[in-house]
Amino acid sequence: MKHIINELENRRKQARLGGGQVRIDKQHQKGKLTARERLDVLLDEGSFEEYDMFVTHRCTDFGMEEQQIAGDGVVTGWGTINGRMTYVFSQDFTVFGGSLSETHAQKICKIMDLAVQNGAPIIGLNDSGGARIQEGVASLGGYAEVFWRNAQASGNVPQISVIMGPCAGGAVYSPAMTDFIYMVKDSSYMFVTGPDVVKTVTNEIVTAEELGGASTHTTKSSVADAAFENDIETLLEVRRLFDFLPLSVNEKAPKRETKDDANGIDESLDSIIPDNANQPYDMHEIVIKIADEGDFLEIQAEHAKNILVGFMRLNGEVIGVIANQPMVLAGCLDIDSSKKAARFIRFCDSFNIPILTLVDVPGFLPGTNQEYGGIIKHGAKLLFAYAQATVPMITLITRKAYGGAYDVMASKHIRADVNYAWPSAEIAVMGAKGATEILYRSELGDKEKIAKRTADYEERFANPFIAAERGYIDDVIMPHSTRRRLIRAFSTLKNKQQDVTKKKHDNIPL
Repeated sequence: MKHIINELENRRKQARLGGGQVRIDKQHQKGKLTARERLDVLLDEGSFEEYDMFVTHRCTDFGMEEQQIAGDGVVTGWGTINGRMTYVFSQDFTVFGGSLSETHAQKICKIMDLAVQNGAPIIGLNDSGGARIQEGVASLGGYAEVFWRNAQASGNVPQISVIMGPCAGGAVYSPAMTDFIYMVKDSSYMFVTGPDVVKTVTNEIVTAEELGGASTHTTKSSVADAAFENDIETLLEVRRLFDFLPLSVNEKAPKRETKDDANGIDESLDSIIPDNANQPYDMHEIVIKIADEGDFLEIQAEHAKNILVGFMRLNGEVIGVIANQPMVLAGCLDIDSSKKAARFIRFCDSFNIPILTLVDVPGFLPGTNQEYGGIIKHGAKLLFAYAQATVPMITLITRKAYGGAYDVMASKHIRADVNYAWPSAEIAVMGAKGATEILYRSELGDKEKIAKRTADYEERFANPFIAAERGYIDDVIMPHSTRRRLIRAFSTLKNKQQDVTKKKHDNIPL
């Protein structure tokens, strides 16, 4: 018995070395942690339970039968984050460059199946050179098996991808189907075809960083939700994100005790809206003043900055926030902001996270670039996401709510549950100046008369009271009481039930 125990320990020791100390040292020289070190940072100390440590590949071509390394380039299992369970896989670049083989894929598929079966999130730490060329179609089939499971898990359990090295070719489609993607600056990248192929096909000369680095994907493409300085910071931020998410569609997001008074008021909110309707203010300030202890986890902060999305807590409960940002493009909706907000709404609705919408929107961004780019269809995505959502939804109009954008931003008409407005709210088809110039076009030559007409229009329409008179706004509230009113409103909606028409699925305007 003793010699078997010794053999087990020796095998475990060898498996933990992955591709060997030389390759581990190279990983460290690049400023990167190894697959197992990453799990040590991500998971609670001592909580990781590993599966399939001794699995090896089955390939016998190209001399591969002589290169058998236990684990086959990926570490899989489960552990806890702040005591809550999650399934994980961490690709090991020291073993065949983290390339995916048939058995490598089977290991990932096993923990994905267990995650869906047992109702726990899936976190994938990606650091791979792609499909293992020596295995040909078997490795491609392995990728497809993972992709299929990503689609089946979607809406059942949260899925988080962390790109911590290369992720190229077909490998990028698994992270793309997950709910959140975090990247590491200067050491991770994602692209379908690499710089060499791009140069051959299109004659473009581009670096890997420019083509698919963290900066590209957090600012331009919106593929990634956030990027951080190094492996440790990234993994700690994943832990923070995890704390806002439910374990599955059948669980509620975790509640956290707060010292902030649920009945507290904040007088500073009464003066946050400028007297000049064309002067911007920072919507971040409002979100932070409302949230428990000012804690707001913003998602895609570097992309489409004219809208904010993210998670906060109100009286301990997790709330999804969508808010126009007057500091950027005056808070106009455009293609990027519509897609960004629509996807976030769909996630919140999938996992029963209530939604708070803060509105200050003068309309959709005009221009040929927007029209040619399909703003009509992309704006419809946002409208569709709100109209389909069945979670508790509260809307607060802080200032402008003009035109079709008023309808789209969780108006009463598309079934938001509670709609509030501050006294500074302006709910109208358009701004006073534009409306006056249309209504009194024949008087445009008389500046004094037009100025009076504009002032009359502002007095009549640039307020929340007409909407309130019609019941489109449930109440006009004082800004300083916002936190208290929102907490009370969400508490009334905690048992909300809404029947959904039975059908196979909807046809969102993709």
